[in-house]
Amino acid sequence: MERIYNFSAGPAILPEEVLEQARDEMLNWQGCGMSVMEMSHRGKEFMGIAAQAEADLRELMAIPANYKVLFLQGGASSQFAMVPMNLLRGKTGADYANTGQWSKKAIKEAKRYCTVNIAASSEDANFSYAPSQDKWRLDPQAAYVHYTPNETIGGVEFNWVPATGDVPLVADMSSNILSRPVDVKRYGLIYAGAQKNIGPAGLTLAMVCEDLVGETLPGTPTMFDYKTHVDNESMYNTPPTYGIYIAGLVFKWLKRKGGLAKMEELNIAKANVLYSYLDSTEFYGCPTATSDRSRMNVPFTLKDAALDEEFLKQAKPRGLAQLKGHRSVGGMRASIYNAMPIEGVRALVEFMKEFEKSHG
Repeated sequence: MERIYNFSAGPAILPEEVLEQARDEMLNWQGCGMSVMEMSHRGKEFMGIAAQAEADLRELMAIPANYKVLFLQGGASSQFAMVPMNLLRGKTGADYANTGQWSKKAIKEAKRYCTVNIAASSEDANFSYAPSQDKWRLDPQAAYVHYTPNETIGGVEFNWVPATGDVPLVADMSSNILSRPVDVKRYGLIYAGAQKNIGPAGLTLAMVCEDLVGETLPGTPTMFDYKTHVDNESMYNTPPTYGIYIAGLVFKWLKRKGGLAKMEELNIAKANVLYSYLDSTEFYGCPTATSDRSRMNVPFTLKDAALDEEFLKQAKPRGLAQLKGHRSVGGMRASIYNAMPIEGVRALVEFMKEFEKSHG
């Protein structure tokens, strides 16, 4: 079977060039006689792979020297606990923006360790928009401010960075990291699960300002202390070696494609193809506020929900897969991360037009 267009929200599509290189190097990485999966994480071969991956990520995101780059495990869900454990730093409260299912989970976990102030929320409209800065009610005594720049389920994306004054800003960028340039200096901490725009599931990235490392809550497990990983250059325990290797290949691919500014141009073009069609028809709808539509995750509904299963059934033989919306909201969702070619989005729109013509 030929490759399909995989619209999964994660684990998600990877660049074919990356998969082909990984295939070619599977048994024998650069003549060393073994697979990356078989290497010692402390051997010179893998240490070189990890160092190059970090260097390329730093270049892509222009990460300042005073920020530590960590290759971790546990996904963003572990970071929901690691953030308050590491960043409360003697304070008892933190600000959170409540803009979707993932920020809700981060809030629930943070409440185990501190008082959470809901600084902004879009729950009043079923998480269909990003609250504007004038709606935020920040606590100047908060240890940090946490938000989720892109919510995969609701398809809401912040196209601006919250102003938090002297309070460190923390971002869960799992679903839009590397999709556009980011001014890392505006954040105290950025973290992201890899399985959307970086690489395979099992790897988590964290970029943390060194000033925020080294003062954890009493009783914090060793593995949940950022300083543990900073001091050991992400090698305190065996890291997700193959995930780091694939991420490194993705970073190289992004550089060849022109970097994050070029990737942003491509992502805008892809999103415009799909949103333009959604706005031209009444057969399909998009629940997200126009100004806050995600470039990465596009939820949409059919006018008649009874046609959902037939839509998915007919999409499959067309090579259009993983379009079913999240179980909590239903409908459809097309995730169009960096590796999704614009041809895939155009193929989806053509199918949607045909389906509308035959069922409208």
